[in-house]
Amino acid sequence: MVCKISDFMKDLNSLKIEHLEKWFTDESTIWIPPSKEISGKSRILALFRAIFRRYDSIEWQVFEIFPLGNQRYFYQTKSYGSMINKGVYENNICTVVHFSEEGKIIYLSDYFKDTKAFN
Repeated sequence: MVCKISDFMKDLNSLKIEHLEKWFTDESTIWIPPSKEISGKSRILALFRAIFRRYDSIEWQVFEIFPLGNQRYFYQTKSYGSMINKGVYENNICTVVHFSEEGKIIYLSDYFKDTKAFN
């Protein structure tokens, strides 16, 4: 499943919603601050559309992946980009992700080092 994280992050870095669709189901739940926790494929994809619109450019780089057992992982990422009307953006992120047996994301939650960019 470690390669699933790499595959997901590659699709995320494409910034194309059609590449993200395969990762989520109507039972998926994500929590990406400052948004509240949301569930359901269509709502999750709408959140990613909204996130992508906030940036002129954005990219994520995974540094370490830690298996937690039972298809759960914790991974460390750095994001880089440029926010529209706010300039350069850089942040350290830790993510917890849980995959189903089929490789779909059941749950994903991000924890940001610096949240001031979202204010």
